[in-house]
Amino acid sequence: MDWDKLKTFHAAAKTGSLTAAAERLGISQSAVSRQISTLEDDLGISLFQRHARGLRLTEPGQILRRTTDGMTERVLLAEALLRDSRDKPFGPLRVTAPVAFGSIWLTPRLVHFEENYPDILLHLMITDNLVDLTKLEADCAIRLGRPTQPNLIQRKLFTFSQSLYASTSYIAKHGAPADIDALDDHAIILYGATGAMSDVDWLQHLGRKDGQLREPTMTIDNVYALMKAVQSGAGIAGLPDYVAADNPALIRVLPEARGPGFDIYFAYPEELRRSKRIQAFSDFLTRQMRASRA
Repeated sequence: MDWDKLKTFHAAAKTGSLTAAAERLGISQSAVSRQISTLEDDLGISLFQRHARGLRLTEPGQILRRTTDGMTERVLLAEALLRDSRDKPFGPLRVTAPVAFGSIWLTPRLVHFEENYPDILLHLMITDNLVDLTKLEADCAIRLGRPTQPNLIQRKLFTFSQSLYASTSYIAKHGAPADIDALDDHAIILYGATGAMSDVDWLQHLGRKDGQLREPTMTIDNVYALMKAVQSGAGIAGLPDYVAADNPALIRVLPEARGPGFDIYFAYPEELRRSKRIQAFSDFLTRQMRASRA
C-alpha cells in the first residue's frame, strides 16, 4: 500500500469529507477522490460509503483507519524528533490553549517569543476542546486544571484568582455597589457553561445564606465573550484577574469579594521530553509569568 494514498485515506477518514481532506492535505478534491478510488481498487474493497453528508467508513475502512492512526502518530513523532536533533530550536511548534487565556493573556505576548526564537514557526490552536497530545494533535498544551491524559509531562504554571469587575462606563452610569447585598440592585452577568470553569458562576451565590441564587440579567458560556460584555457596560461579572490585568476599561469592584482560584498547567507528551522547541516555549512562558507578576 502506497503511503501517499494511505495518508489521503487517513485525512478523509478523520474529517469525513473529501473537501476537508483536500484542504488539510493542500491538494485538490479530485486528487483526493482519485487516490482513494485507486486505493480501493488496489485492495479490492470499499473503504467508504458515500452519502449526502460526506463519507462513512465501511468495516474494512474502520480496520484500516486504526492502522493509519498509529502510522500517522509515528510519522509525526519522527518528524518532531528530527527537528529537535538540530543545535538550536527549529521548525513548527503546535501549541493549544484555552480561548480566553490564549486570546487575552498569551497572544499579546507572542511577539517576545518570535523575537527570541525566530526559527520556530508557532501555530497557536485556540480552542476549549480537548486536543489529544498523546496522538500528537498538538506538540504541547496550556491547560485549565491538571491534565488527566496519561503519559504527559506537566507542570503548574500558576494559580489565577477571580474578582468582580465592571466597566468604567457602567460605573459612571450606575455607580459601584457599596457592599455585596447591593449587587442585587445591579445588572449581573454569569458564566453559563459547565466543565472545568463551572465555578466561575460563584457570583450567583455570593453572599447568599438562604440557598437562593442571584438572578442574572444574562449568562454567557465563554470567558472572552463575558469580558467583552462587561467591557461594553452590560453589567458586573466575576472574571479571572488575568483577563482584566491589561484592560484599562475594567474596574475591580468589591475587592474583598474573591472567587475560587484555578490552576493553569503546561503539558506535553513524554516522547517530546527532549524537544528543544517545547523547552523554548516553556522557558518563554516562565519568563512571561514572572514579568506579569512583577
